[in-house]
Amino acid sequence: MFVDYSLYLVTDSSEPILGHKDLVDVVGQAIEGGVTVVQFRDKTSSSKDLQKAAERLHGVTQSLGVPLIINDRVDIALTIGAEGVHLGQDDISESDSNARLRNLGHQLIMLLGVVAARRLLGPNAIIGVTCATAQEAETAVEEGANYLGIGTVFATATKTDTKHIIGTVGVRTVLEHLTTLAGSKQVATVAIGGINASNVQRVTQQCRAPLRGLDGVAVVSAIIAKERPKDAASELKSLLGQPPAFSAERRCEDKLRDVVALVSQPARLAKRVRETGPLSHNMINHVVANFAANVALAV
Repeated sequence: MFVDYSLYLVTDSSEPILGHKDLVDVVGQAIEGGVTVVQFRDKTSSSKDLQKAAERLHGVTQSLGVPLIINDRVDIALTIGAEGVHLGQDDISESDSNARLRNLGHQLIMLLGVVAARRLLGPNAIIGVTCATAQEAETAVEEGANYLGIGTVFATATKTDTKHIIGTVGVRTVLEHLTTLAGSKQVATVAIGGINASNVQRVTQQCRAPLRGLDGVAVVSAIIAKERPKDAASELKSLLGQPPAFSAERRCEDKLRDVVALVSQPARLAKRVRETGPLSHNMINHVVANFAANVALAV
């Protein structure tokens, strides 16, 4: 199944980010603005509240044709029929997950690895893994992850439990390593952490490895915290669709336009000079003397 990861939204229901807005409404607006994947992330609510919220979200994402990914909770994803799960590095040790299951008792939190999650959710489920290093990415690829969330790129207030701030250089290092792995072409990549409209173009540009770029970016407060989520998503989508002003690709496009304009000018200018007959004062030196003389004669 093809998935467009270009604008990946991770939800945050905390008051400092969401405020008093309705999360389902915000997500619906964001999708209308261009969001292509939604991850439901909530580390504080009870299992009962999580399931209710996930069901409401899934109703919206399904109606708008966008996959819903559940953060960590394989059990919630399985119960509501979500399209997939996202597993963090703290959540993929099966020995740790078994201990947590025993300790939490009836509050069953399925913190499982990629292989176990695949076994439960089936072959068509979308399974993503957070990666901060080349080794973590390699392990995720070998275990069959569909995509990698690479980061944290920049420090962010929405997730304070991050272990690694890797910057764009760290993301590029992971992408470079992926090009050496068999089967990694089928694994999508998304950068996450502190990405917003002011830096999204720089992120996509600076993270690009010689043989591979990002498939998308993941954002949180850049959409969730905005009063107009649809407009915020639309702006990000537009920025992702064009190279930044400082990129070589953009400069080449500008130069091409300049050349085309320049080539079209001489004939028009020469005709205008002949029609108006202005006084021409040529300031020359020995280097351009012949050229200046020829131009004067031509007009």
